[in-house]
Amino acid sequence: MTQFNIVEIFESLQGEGYNTGMPAIFIRLAACNLKCPWCDTDFMRYQSMSLQHILDIVQQYQSKNIIITGGEPTIHKKLPLLLQKLKQKNYYIALESNGLGIVDPHIDYIALSPKFHYRQHYPFLAQNRADEVRIVVEDHPEFIAFCQKIEQHILARHYFLSPCEQNNQFNILTTLQTLGKLNQHRYNNKWLLSLQTHKLANIE
Repeated sequence: MTQFNIVEIFESLQGEGYNTGMPAIFIRLAACNLKCPWCDTDFMRYQSMSLQHILDIVQQYQSKNIIITGGEPTIHKKLPLLLQKLKQKNYYIALESNGLGIVDPHIDYIALSPKFHYRQHYPFLAQNRADEVRIVVEDHPEFIAFCQKIEQHILARHYFLSPCEQNNQFNILTTLQTLGKLNQHRYNNKWLLSLQTHKLANIE
């Protein structure tokens, strides 16, 4: 029987990026190929679920939007089986990835979040197209060059910077300053600010 390691499944609103406010069912998978110091997901807490169990839970909710997140969804080799079943039931599927793996073609909306903290892992990008790119801001002299490199290698409709949260503090000023530098002399397709509004609204 096909099993998936699931951290949690819940219904809420998308809190960041282009689809902020969109009602969605979040399927959070365990395991990641990176270990970001600001990550707020406990990957040691998960349960093994069958494909049918996941579908039974999902169908209890009203939303027809699914967001596959993690961890890192692309490292789960059996994920296409779940995606196929969800598409058969007419769900709109978005996926959040760090950009190091290939995203399954069943995905309707791709949000990539390359990590400057692991910039040595990004000499080549497996995924060169996305609906949005969302990068967590770090205070480093090479950060802007990294964003520019990502923009050159990933063709996306939207580019966002997200403040980094550590110890309940957000580097808002650094994020705003970085946005200004990236957007200098740009008059269209500017980098935009993406906040974790679900945390501001005290929702999951």
